[in-house]
Order: sequence, then structure tokens, then C-alpha cells
Amino acid sequence: MTETVEHLRDFNYYKLNQNVTQVLAEYIWIDGTGERMRSKTKVYLTPITQLSDLEWWTYDGSSTEQANTKWSEIYLKPVVYVRDPFRGDPHILVLCETYLPDKKTPARYNFRWIANEIMEKAKDFKPWFGIEQEYFLLKRTGTTHIWPLGWPTGGFPYPQGRYYCSIGERNNFGRALAEAHLRACLNAGIKIAGINAEVAPSQWEFQIGIAEGIEIGDHLWLARYILERLGEEFGIDINYDPKPILGDWNGSGAHTNYSDVKTRGEGGYKYIVDELIPLLSNTHKEVLKLYGANNEKRLTGHHETSSYDQFSWGDGSRGGSIRVPVVTKELGAGYLEDRRPAANIDPYLVSAVIVDVALLNSTYVNQLKQLLVQSAKPLA
Repeated sequence: MTETVEHLRDFNYYKLNQNVTQVLAEYIWIDGTGERMRSKTKVYLTPITQLSDLEWWTYDGSSTEQANTKWSEIYLKPVVYVRDPFRGDPHILVLCETYLPDKKTPARYNFRWIANEIMEKAKDFKPWFGIEQEYFLLKRTGTTHIWPLGWPTGGFPYPQGRYYCSIGERNNFGRALAEAHLRACLNAGIKIAGINAEVAPSQWEFQIGIAEGIEIGDHLWLARYILERLGEEFGIDINYDPKPILGDWNGSGAHTNYSDVKTRGEGGYKYIVDELIPLLSNTHKEVLKLYGANNEKRLTGHHETSSYDQFSWGDGSRGGSIRVPVVTKELGAGYLEDRRPAANIDPYLVSAVIVDVALLNSTYVNQLKQLLVQSAKPLA
């Protein structure tokens, strides 16, 4: 019965009657893994027209790896909301920060507050981002056994080469989900810029941007949430592991495109090469600690990656730590692509540290690392 039901879109929804006047607000947050999200629904009796209409709420942090049972309450602070593409208007998705009961101390893996502080200090430079989020689609059997969609069970498909931006039933696996995701994000108002099938079979990518400052993290997390929800309907697991399948298969990254008023202005290419790239090189080992868990398995110098241990860059190079697009060189100004971030990054950390290194003299690098280490410690 499971195989019959799980692919039917909306199988678990009753349509809302048009006479329903309440607003359903889906509160979304990052849990104590730093990679997964949780959500629950709050019913409002009056319309939501601005952020201040949304109340702080609480949840059981002992069930999300963010608190112990004796002191379990965690507060949800709404920070941004968008249209709910599943329930439709006037219902909303609400992204939240998480706080301990004092409402001041950030809960485990809440890095948005520090990212926002950094973005506010650098706002005059108008930092723009675009993140290319890669992911694998995995088919689940029960709760444990997973294998990429379209691959022979326990076996391997035809080697890489035919799957990137592919078409056709024998090459392309999962287009229906990727297309549904694109449309749902557009319906929600997410700044999604495109999608494409990636190098490995059943590997896909969506792009978020151009987004300024804190907006890049907000929109990427919301896009991930929407993708996971669609995965529920299609019976497909979404995987952001940097190297989910060992061997001669591409890993998954979150290539981060960056620019500011200096890189986009006159002489921007020269500034990138002479000033910005040396800053990125000098902080290479430090920022990699913020670029996703197990990223060393992906950054091998093969499969369109650079070496984990050595910084490199090049014009148009997809084998370097930093790629400067040829159009940036041609125009004399533009952006660069940081190809080091893994697919499982927290975009708040990555965007914040790039801005910090590029514009704030690396003032926050150590603090960002310490916050990540602190969040990773087992609960007392």
C-alpha cells in the first residue's frame, strides 16, 4: 500500500473550506543537529499583515537536541515569513530564531543573530550572495535503507558524464520533484533563481539569489524546508551530505557567489585579484571549519573540487577554491564564486564569515568558530 500511496500529491491533505477565516502559521526552526529543521502549526484568528503580528512561541527543546528534560522550554522568535505554497493564501511559513527561556540567550545552532549583526555592520557595502545548493534524491525502504533514486538497488548506474543538465528517462531522475520545488518556491516568494540536474545521477541543484545580507540565509533555509516537505509527498529523502556515495561520483556543494560595492564597482576585478583573494587565502584553514561537516571527503582535488588543505584560484576554474567568472574578468568588475562550502552548510555562518573576511578585517572569525564548537558539544 505504501508504494501506491506515497507518490500521490496532497494525499494527506483535506482542502480548506473557503469559509475558514483563520490563518495557519507554520513555525519553522533549525534543530539541535544544525542541519535538520522542525516545524509546527499555530492557528491565528486574525489576519497577519506584518511581522509584529506574530507571537513568540515555545516548543520542547529536549525532543530536538537543544535542551534537557528538566529545563526544556525553547522560545521561537519569528524573523521572516512568506506565503505557504502548500496551504495557499492567507496561510504562511514563519522562519524563527531559537532562544533559551530568558529570551536573550541563543539556543543551540542559532547563528542567525550573529550573522545579522555582521551584516548590519557591513550593510553600506551591500553584500550580495547567490548560493548553488546541490543535493541527492534518495529512495527509502523503511527507516534505514536508502539508495539514490533511479540507481539499481544496491548497485551503480552508468558512469558520470550523461547526467548533468540531462533530459530523457534513462538519464534524468527526479525532475518532477525538482520542478515542483521551483514552482512552490516561486509561489512562496522565495528568491529562487533556477534549477538543474547535476553531474551525478539523481543529484540536483537549485540556486538562491541574488539576495542581500541576511536574506540569503533566510531564503535558503526556507527553500530547504519546502524541498523537504515535497520529499514527504514524493516518498523521497533529500540528502545534503558532502559525499553521500564514495567512489567516482561527485559530492554535493553549496557554491557561494559573492559581490559587494567594491567588486561590482570600477576596478572590481583588480580589487578581487589583488586584495580580496589574498584575504580569502590567508583565512583558508580557519573558514573551512565553518564550511560544513565532513567536507574533507568532498574537497579532494577531484570531481570539480579543490584540495581541502591548499587554497587555489583561477579565472573560470572549477578546480580551485575560488572561481573568478570569465565575465567578471571581461567586464573588469563583478563577483567571485567560493567553491569550498559543502551542501550541508549553515548559510548564516558561511555568508557571515565571507563578509567578515572581505569587509570587517576578520573581526568575527574566531567568535563564529567558537559558537559552532559550543553548539556541537553534547548537552549537559
